[in-house]
Amino acid sequence: MTHPWIPVFLEATQAENDTADNTIIAYHKDLEKFCGHLASNNLTAETASRSDIEDYLLGLETAGYATATRARNLSTIKQFYRFAFQEGFRPDDPAGQIKGPGSIKKLPVIISEKDVDKLLKATGNSGKTEFDRCRNICMLELLYASGMRVTELVSLPAASVRGNPEMILVRGKAGRERMVPLSPDARNTTQHWLRLRDAKMNDNRQSSAFLFPNNSKIGHFSRVQFFTLIKQLAVQAGLDPSKISPHTLRHAFATHLLANGADLRSIQMLLGHSDISTTEIYTHVLDERLKTLVLEKHPLAKT
Repeated sequence: MTHPWIPVFLEATQAENDTADNTIIAYHKDLEKFCGHLASNNLTAETASRSDIEDYLLGLETAGYATATRARNLSTIKQFYRFAFQEGFRPDDPAGQIKGPGSIKKLPVIISEKDVDKLLKATGNSGKTEFDRCRNICMLELLYASGMRVTELVSLPAASVRGNPEMILVRGKAGRERMVPLSPDARNTTQHWLRLRDAKMNDNRQSSAFLFPNNSKIGHFSRVQFFTLIKQLAVQAGLDPSKISPHTLRHAFATHLLANGADLRSIQMLLGHSDISTTEIYTHVLDERLKTLVLEKHPLAKT
């Protein structure tokens, strides 16, 4: 049974901070798990102490949860109890002084420009019909050409690409909007897809605001569908599917731009990062690649 504080906290958090739906879902899962743990120990959110919360976090570590996962759980619990204290649900904040493990930033998996070309070529030959093939290649080219997040891509309005614009408006996390440019190839593919999409919808007497519509409840291609699709395309391209995901192309967009001379501040704006420190991880990726190049290719390395 859901603790009565949880829906109130989630509603307030989303209303006050315009928090993304996926973040709210993650908060909900973390808090349900935490309150379930408390209930199994005859405790509640009202009666839990600092040591009870620390025991829960220690249990996550013992169970083998990653540092980032434990840090996220603590962050959720701290926000939850800060809200409860501010609203007068509790006279204290038992989580306020707890220090977390800190999240360790892992370097993103990056694929080469050559592998991106392989993936795009395989995508152009995928699907049973021209409609499917064009949709698939349009989605991948848009993702790689713009660096969009997968949620931004699948929920893109059709109106954003009408008129063959050189830049499109993207609504990102917390409702932040940004303009992203499209390459000539991406623009041509998108316009071809738009014509096929409109023709099919007219034939079926249907209408949709989305660029990639379907008959699901959300009304457009889902993140899960696209994740599954890109894994299948990776196999067709002869690439390791474990190293290919929608986010891989976002990483590739940033890293390839940086490697070809783009400045970090511009990449930050294109990716929609609120803090440039998030974007700086791509400089570490290049450092690692240069180090590997020296260790593998330098004459002394062969001895």
